[in-house]
Amino acid sequence: MPYVPFTKEMKETHTILIPNMLPIHFKLVSRILNNFGYKTELLTTTNASIAETGLKYVHNDTCYPAILVIGQMLEALMSGKYDTKKCALMLFQTGGGCRASNYVSLMRKALENAGMPYVPVLPLGLAGIEKHPGFENSIPMYHRMVYAVLYGDLLMSLAHQVRPYEITKGDADALCDRWVDRLDRELQHKTINYAKIKKNYDEIIRDFAAVPREKREAVRVGIVGEIYVKFSPLGNNNLEKFLVSEGAEVVLPGLADFFNYCLYNGVVDYQLYGKGKFSHVLNQIGFDFICGKQKDQIAAIEKEGTFRAMTPFSHTVELAKGYIGYGTKMGEGWLLTAEMIELAESGVKNIVCTQPFGCLPNHICGKGMMKPIKEKIPGVNIVAIDYDAGASAVNQENRLKLMLAAARRNLELSAE
Repeated sequence: MPYVPFTKEMKETHTILIPNMLPIHFKLVSRILNNFGYKTELLTTTNASIAETGLKYVHNDTCYPAILVIGQMLEALMSGKYDTKKCALMLFQTGGGCRASNYVSLMRKALENAGMPYVPVLPLGLAGIEKHPGFENSIPMYHRMVYAVLYGDLLMSLAHQVRPYEITKGDADALCDRWVDRLDRELQHKTINYAKIKKNYDEIIRDFAAVPREKREAVRVGIVGEIYVKFSPLGNNNLEKFLVSEGAEVVLPGLADFFNYCLYNGVVDYQLYGKGKFSHVLNQIGFDFICGKQKDQIAAIEKEGTFRAMTPFSHTVELAKGYIGYGTKMGEGWLLTAEMIELAESGVKNIVCTQPFGCLPNHICGKGMMKPIKEKIPGVNIVAIDYDAGASAVNQENRLKLMLAAARRNLELSAE
C-alpha cells in the first residue's frame, strides 16, 4: 500500500500522536522529540471503548497490542480534539518477524477504512523501513533517547520499590514527575555530560530513599511477557496498579534489556549463520555501550545501599543457556525465558507471564518454558495470563489472587 510521507512542511504544522506503552520512558521520549522541533502528544487514554474501536477497524485475529494501539489512535483522531489533516501517527517499529512488524500497514489500512488515508504514519526505528523527508533519524536524537530509556528504567525500578510501602500515597509518582521535568530540561542541552548523568543517578536514588515508607516485607511479583502487554497499563488492565493494591511489590525488567536483546540478536545472527558481517560489529558496539551504562546505574544503586539493583544484562544472557537457544528470537524469544530465570535467581519466585492471546512466539517461550524452569528452580510460582479484547478482567484478577494467596503462604512459611 502506498504511504503518505511526512514532509518537511508537516514538521511545522502537524501534531504527532504517540501511543503510551511506558508512561515514564515515553514522556521523556516525547519531550526529546519536541526538543528537536516536532510537536508530539502522548496518548494516555485507557477507556474500554479503545478495544472496541480497534476491533471495528482491525481483524480480530490480529494480535491484541495492534488492536489497542490502532484503536487508541483512531479514537483520538475521531474525538474532535484534533484537526485530522494536521496530525501524524508514530509507531515504534523493530522490524522483527512477528505480527508486530505489520502494525504500520495495519494502521494505514485502518485509516483508509475510517476515511482518513491522508494521515501520515511514521515508523520510529533504525531499520530504515521508509523515507520521510520531514523526520530526521539523527544520531544526537537517538543518543538522548538511549539516556531517556536508562533514566526511565531507573525511575521505574525505584518507584516500584517505594510505591507499596509509601506512607503518603502518590509520593513515588510525584517524585517521578518532578524528575521527568528536570531531566527533560537537561536533555535539551547541546552536549551530553555523562558525569552529570551519573550525578543525577545518585540524586535520584537519594530522593527515593528519602520517601517515608512502612517497614514491612511484601510479596514480590515479577512481570514478564510480550513487550506491550508487559509494560502498558492499557494492555494489561493496569496490572501493576492491581498488584500494588493487593499489597505486592512489582519487579519489572527494564526497557534497556529489550534493546540489548535486539542488539545481541544481531551479534548472534553472525555467529550462527554468518549473517551481517558488518552490522554485527555495530550491534556489538551498541550492546557493549548500553551494558556499560547499565552497570554504572547498578553501581550507583549498590553504593547507596537502600534499593535492590537490576540484574546486569550480560548475566541475563548467560541465564538462557541450558534452557533455550539464542536463535529463538521471534517476539521476545529467549529473553522471555531468561527474564523468568533472572527473577527467580534474584529471589522473585512469583512471576506473572503476560501474553496476548494467540501470540505463538510468546506462548512457546513463556508458557512453554514454565515446566522446565519449575523443574530446575524449586519453589517458582508462575501464572500465565492471556490478554485479549474478549478476555474477562475479573477472571484475570481471580487467577492473580490465587497466585498471591500461594505467595503469601510461602512468605509466611519462610519467616517461621
